[in-house]
Amino acid sequence: MIRNVLSIAGSDPSGGAGIQADLKAFSARGVYGMAALTALTAQNTQGVTGVHLVPPHFVAQQIKAVFADVRVDAVKIGMIANAGIAEAVAEALAPHRGIPIVVDPVMIAKGGAALLDPQAVDALTKHLLPLATLLTPNLPEAAALLHEEVAESREQMASQAERLRALGPAAVLVKGGHLESNESPDILATDSGRHWFEAKRVPTKNTHGTGCTLSSALAAELAKGASPQAAVSTAKTYLAQAVAAAGELAVGSGHGPVHHFHALWKDAGL
Repeated sequence: MIRNVLSIAGSDPSGGAGIQADLKAFSARGVYGMAALTALTAQNTQGVTGVHLVPPHFVAQQIKAVFADVRVDAVKIGMIANAGIAEAVAEALAPHRGIPIVVDPVMIAKGGAALLDPQAVDALTKHLLPLATLLTPNLPEAAALLHEEVAESREQMASQAERLRALGPAAVLVKGGHLESNESPDILATDSGRHWFEAKRVPTKNTHGTGCTLSSALAAELAKGASPQAAVSTAKTYLAQAVAAAGELAVGSGHGPVHHFHALWKDAGL
């Protein structure tokens, strides 16, 4: 049975991040993708130049329409933008406890533009973190959620992962891509302990949408019934291959997108 996964996130018209990246990652990982938009952005590989938010009641209406008709096997939550949207998403998902939910706390775009109202951090923490099967912050996002300094070591990463899990998520994956190192380690904290995932840093500027892509791949694997640890292992391998193949694309002059369909397009002779 092909699984159905819903992304609740913002749009990226250049196709590398947001809803567009989510749908590509869902398809690449063999699940049927659906989308409820929280925001429209004007952006490309060089940065974000504008954001137009969807009214909270209409965000909720989109989510409820999907659940009223379609079996939803997992949910990925990305760009939330403000407290009203956070509350609307939580209210719409409340009747559907038990479905795996991946929360990717999108706060800052690759080019530095803020994508989450600072006053909305507490609303995100209060309303959405307790719903999360898996929370996937990078180091700046983990620090912002905890109102702390950004972790600079593995020890600090592990400590922040545990404190984030105390806020309600069943599991937390703190991503170490911002560490000053040739390595890019991630740590998964669950009720059964901690697990490190090691990875070499890929020398490329084409990293637009990596967080969106990873969280969507995780949602796809959880929808198929994988454990959090197995889902992280599979999703990280997929993302590493997508980043390594990003140079095959010629999209924009800034931070280009990863190659979501690196395996499929090879099969198609491209």
